[in-house]
Amino acid sequence: MKAVLVLRDGTYFAGESFGAGGEAYGEIVFNTSMTGYQEITTDPSYNGQMVCMTYPLIGNYGMNSLDTESYKTHVEGFIVKELCETHSNFRAETSPLSYFIENGITGIKGIDTRALTRHIRSHGSMFGVISTISGNIAGLLEKIAEMESRPRNLVEEVSMGTKYHIKGAGPHVCLMDFGSKTNIIRSLQKRGCAITVMPWNSRADEIINQKPDGILLSNGPGDPRELPLVIPEIKKLAFSGTPLLGICLGHQLLALSLGMDIYKLKFGHHGGNHPVKDLISGKCHITSQNHNYAVSLDNIPKGIEATHMNVNDGTSEGIRHTELPVSSIQYHPEASPGPEDSTYIFDDFIGIMRKYNNA
Repeated sequence: MKAVLVLRDGTYFAGESFGAGGEAYGEIVFNTSMTGYQEITTDPSYNGQMVCMTYPLIGNYGMNSLDTESYKTHVEGFIVKELCETHSNFRAETSPLSYFIENGITGIKGIDTRALTRHIRSHGSMFGVISTISGNIAGLLEKIAEMESRPRNLVEEVSMGTKYHIKGAGPHVCLMDFGSKTNIIRSLQKRGCAITVMPWNSRADEIINQKPDGILLSNGPGDPRELPLVIPEIKKLAFSGTPLLGICLGHQLLALSLGMDIYKLKFGHHGGNHPVKDLISGKCHITSQNHNYAVSLDNIPKGIEATHMNVNDGTSEGIRHTELPVSSIQYHPEASPGPEDSTYIFDDFIGIMRKYNNA
């Protein structure tokens, strides 16, 4: 079946469809990971986005039930140069073709993903559509404008709506779920933590009443400035004296609560190969990243210092409070997909919780 990918600026690519038929709308971004496509499709941070994989062959090791990062898939659409139809791996349980159909993901293949990536790098990430039912570019552009203007609470769509608890013998962590990846929970469980997962709109007093040894603000989709009611609650948590760690969207929300600014990157950071310098240790790590917004380092408030920096473009990758047990990072220490260079972030968080709570 034929398919067309149309961008908001009128650029379009004709190709072949795979997965679910119909039309899929979302902001188009590119991901530079060579593997980890299943983790990418189930990462809640991609809610509202369509992902173009820059690696030319996707799907060669199939799909399985273990490599998921959420309770469901979240990407709006998937864009590849070639989708492998002869996967081979001892862990594979189903083919990529079946996976995309079963999960209702609309995909397009056979297009020049290099040209698409270069276009996004030059003009910025932008809204678009994948359609298998219409080739009328003018008509699709009208639909793009309509769909882009519709308000959505991307975090509310992916966050678990109720509190739940995971047993553990170690420190008790309250995880604010803005769209948490499963591997954040796995990383805490691996270190023996008891975990209470709280909905995205939980009040500060509800979290503090859980008597946690630490609070973790998870990753999630969208612009943090669209969660104005959350920011004052995070400020209360930051000044509560309880150790706090923010990851990705959680990093941006913490920065806003501390009086810092946020801005949108031209095309974001999406991939498993981004170099980040730890300004405290001086070491450089290869990291997994997935974000379209960054924390501004202009006019840093008193008591806040930068701890990590993106080597490619100098953007903020981490901050900490100099007097409170509060810190955050922009990238993903839990990876999946990606390198595990930065798992020390969890170890450091455990150490701070033990120091402050004898946990």
